[in-house]
Amino acid sequence: MSPFHDVKTLVTNADALIYCIDMKDQQHYIPARRDIMEAAQVIEGMVHKTPVMTSRLIDEIAGKTCFFKMENFQRTGSFKIRGATFAVEGLPDEEAEAGTVTHSSGNHGQALARASQQRGFPCCIVMPHTAPPEKCDAVRTYGGKIVFCEPTMASREEVTSQVIEKTGAVFIHPYDDGRIISGQATCAVELLKQVNDLDAVVAPVGGGGLLSGTALAVRYTDPSVTVIGAEPEQADDAYRSLHSGAVCRDLNPQTLADGLRGYLSDLTFSIINDHVHEIVRITEQEIISAMKLIWQRMKVVIEPSAAVPAAAVLFRKLPVEGKRIGIILTGGNVSLSSLPWM
Repeated sequence: MSPFHDVKTLVTNADALIYCIDMKDQQHYIPARRDIMEAAQVIEGMVHKTPVMTSRLIDEIAGKTCFFKMENFQRTGSFKIRGATFAVEGLPDEEAEAGTVTHSSGNHGQALARASQQRGFPCCIVMPHTAPPEKCDAVRTYGGKIVFCEPTMASREEVTSQVIEKTGAVFIHPYDDGRIISGQATCAVELLKQVNDLDAVVAPVGGGGLLSGTALAVRYTDPSVTVIGAEPEQADDAYRSLHSGAVCRDLNPQTLADGLRGYLSDLTFSIINDHVHEIVRITEQEIISAMKLIWQRMKVVIEPSAAVPAAAVLFRKLPVEGKRIGIILTGGNVSLSSLPWM
């Protein structure tokens, strides 16, 4: 069954939505409806269909009815397995025999390592030496080889280029890739099928793969739903990009939400600029408070990056009056030895 079965029919030319940015580079394209449908079909059975949870107490605090999409229960502990699986499953054997490579603070690295392991490909992950030990251990558990770099985007990219030159591995970008965006979009597709009549969907934004995928999924299924991004105040390049109309890049943002330290690409910015209503900013203390509340009251483990959209709801920062809000809790990979409130 199509993942868009029983959803609102779009105008007939929806698939023509700026399908390719550069026809010479088939990775850099804005996914059409058919790409997201294909992603949902390819990864079905390979990733979890995660549940949606609610909390009466959080509804009272937020003043809205909240529906939490629990990607912290996903395989590898985050939504990242969706995009990584779709990207790797589409690689021809001869193209990826030298393996895959990416740079990641942890979640995309774990996801790519597992997806590559499933195909029998070697995988190398360039990680900042400040990455939590638990995330490094998980990458190794899935068969990934780690090459450490400095905790800056410039260092990540430089070391990744060196690995590619040395090994010939296929680079799978964490978010600047239409295949990755298509895979991440399947999370919102599921949410919109699990919960009817949402007024808004809130997702965190770092590099923008999830938020742009969410925006497209909503655009193709129910354009009446408002899409809102949530971002750490100390890594607010997406907020500034949206308000200035041009990509702003922070090369060394400082936030405990390590999964949101990436900056928008031209591809993700173009989607977010067209289809995201607003991006709200969250302080470090608000991230900690939201994370702690979710742990205590919902009895589930989430990481700081996942607490960012929860904080947007809990601290009533959403620029909408909608009563039914979907919140994507993106992951639960956190170091238990260094919780932010300890």
